[in-house]
Amino acid sequence: MKINPENLPLGELHAMLLTSIAPRPIGFVSTTDLAGNINLSPFSFYNVFSSNPPILIFSPARRGRDSTTKHSYENVKEVPEAVVNVVNYPIVQQMSLASTEYDKGVNEFVKSGLTEAPSDTVRPPRVAESPLSFECRVEQVMELGQSGGAGNLVICNIQIIHLNEKYLDENGKLDTGKLDLVARMGGDLYCRAIPEAMFELHKPLKSKGIGVDALPMHVRQSKILTGNDLARLGNMEKVPNVQELSKSGTVNYTDRQEQHLMVLRLLEKGKAQEALQLCFM
Repeated sequence: MKINPENLPLGELHAMLLTSIAPRPIGFVSTTDLAGNINLSPFSFYNVFSSNPPILIFSPARRGRDSTTKHSYENVKEVPEAVVNVVNYPIVQQMSLASTEYDKGVNEFVKSGLTEAPSDTVRPPRVAESPLSFECRVEQVMELGQSGGAGNLVICNIQIIHLNEKYLDENGKLDTGKLDLVARMGGDLYCRAIPEAMFELHKPLKSKGIGVDALPMHVRQSKILTGNDLARLGNMEKVPNVQELSKSGTVNYTDRQEQHLMVLRLLEKGKAQEALQLCFM
């Protein structure tokens, strides 16, 4: 199935993008206008894009129904400062309430029951209940269009990070499990980054795997081993020495299905090196 975005109604395209590009972190952004009116609004068009310099970007897109701009966008054009607050499960309902389209001048801190905490380097306050808050100077606002749904990339340079120490582990590092972050899915759905939903996958930053293409053809064509299984084997750094395996008196399998099932069982036990050796028997 092929889809040209230009052939989809904006609402359908928007829903498809938000459902497929997920989960998305939530930037809970506080801003102020020249008159001092405070705004607090969440954005899932948000992420970190650089560590040096430390850059966050959020995008208050134009409303799809009438192409009008949001108060956060208008505020950073007047006062190029923002505080990006992290959203975790204990404040998720208050975050949702703050997303209500209140009239300009209405303070969403008051409406949502969240606490304003003074910032050190910028005028907008931060959310006291947030695990982390990033005081930012707005470097640039990049307008992507004038029609409904067009994004406005607000490029923010982090000046100060406020961190609640109760979210640190015994080594003084951020504890993902304690943070209990939430993220945006499609429609009205969110997800929660609790330990049960997480798994560990070591990055091959200092090693160089042999690659799936180095595996025997019968393994690559296996009906039992999945692409994930093959990649785990391909992450091993060295192809086994077939001659040494032969000298060790190991079994030469003629039943490939049995062999692949044994490889799978070894992988499930975390014995990837043994599984790789078995592939070459």
